Amino acid sequence: MNQMRARLEEAAATPPADDLDLAAVLAGGRRAVRRRRTRLAGGLAVVAVGAVAVGSLAGQGVDGRDAPAASAVPRPEGPVTRLSDAVPAKSGVDYDLLAKYTNHDLNRDNGQYYDGVTTDGLILFRDGPHGAHNKVRYALLDPATGKKDWLPGLDEQEQLWPVDLGAERLVLTSFGVVDPADGGNDLSGSLRAHVYDRASRTWTTTTWAGLPPVHSGRVPVLGPQGRLYVGVPATQGSPPPGGWPTGPDGEADDAGAEGETYDLWSVSPTDPADARDEHLRVGAVAFTDDAMVWSAATNGKNDRIHVRDLATGAEHDFDPRSGKRCNLLSFGAVGDRIVASEYCGTYDDGRDDRVQVLTTDGEPVTTIQGDGIDGTVNGGLVQVTSYARKAAGSYVYEPDTGRFVRLSDGVSSWGLGGPTPPGYVLWHTPVGEMSDDPDAVAGATQWLARWR
Repeated sequence: MNQMRARLEEAAATPPADDLDLAAVLAGGRRAVRRRRTRLAGGLAVVAVGAVAVGSLAGQGVDGRDAPAASAVPRPEGPVTRLSDAVPAKSGVDYDLLAKYTNHDLNRDNGQYYDGVTTDGLILFRDGPHGAHNKVRYALLDPATGKKDWLPGLDEQEQLWPVDLGAERLVLTSFGVVDPADGGNDLSGSLRAHVYDRASRTWTTTTWAGLPPVHSGRVPVLGPQGRLYVGVPATQGSPPPGGWPTGPDGEADDAGAEGETYDLWSVSPTDPADARDEHLRVGAVAFTDDAMVWSAATNGKNDRIHVRDLATGAEHDFDPRSGKRCNLLSFGAVGDRIVASEYCGTYDDGRDDRVQVLTTDGEPVTTIQGDGIDGTVNGGLVQVTSYARKAAGSYVYEPDTGRFVRLSDGVSSWGLGGPTPPGYVLWHTPVGEMSDDPDAVAGATQWLARWR
């Protein structure tokens, strides 16, 4: 259960033929499952290069289906950054370590976790879920003293997702099952917001009768005035007849998939009457300091990014020039930069995974390119996770300066972490080794640092 975040994102990122059943996800244990190919799956000296056009298909196989390209990985447009460009991070120079916590054997039992950091610097510490009823308890942990302030119990058996960790309130969300007769399916759910008032030390839960079933694999996005932005499923791509072609690595290659779209809604986490149809068809949504940005599609090829000025309402859009076969898997924003994490196909000399960093005018800042990388935005930084055997670990790219450092030489196989405010970095490293042996000892250490 401690890996629901990674497994639900895997379900959300996979085309219909490969979707994980949500009930199976919730009951299926804690084993790591990376997103389609790799997920968001999110920082390296910069070299200016031009785009190299490489055809996405290389004829047809014996079954009549198109076969993926079997050639060199194409280079993106604009400046490119490699994992090898990263400088090893140094404690006391690049960051100050605040706390760490180790779960030694997550194969055998669930544990305790850092689920994020509040804006006033306390760790949201989660114990569980445990037992037949998936009981979870939370504490606010002071990293300076180690003291835990255990919060009153929250009656919720579904997976909880921290969305807003403020100095006055905490907002966690969950998804309830929706009957198919009411528009539900394996990946849709009724959104619930659980709000903890830190002054009164009380929980309240909000649902919205006017909100249609939303995609339960996608955590709401926090927007202006603390509103939660969620997607109601609109269109969904599907595999080609006969399924996806096989790449040079022997696995299905779904680069260039059609993608998915959603009708955007927003809700107040405390007012059950405040559910608003934003009348936008989107792929993924994020917010910069002064704009709302959204993609035309997600979990597939995306050729348009839209930008709306929050003050004036003025809009413009642009082609991100991601590449002919690039599937948008995650989307975020930091400062005045847009960040898109993508899988762009498998070639003879490796996978093509990219983390594009763009201005809101569509100009490329850099593209972090590698084999088996994911990119996320958190704490005002771009965090990159690499699963490549020789380059595995956590990396940080600083959008304002271009500084790129490597935090660790490994990454655990568990889905851990949560939202952090600007200036904080949360990452995890492996304990033991994952294997198909259910008795194998495998855990993780989480690390929290203040970024310099």
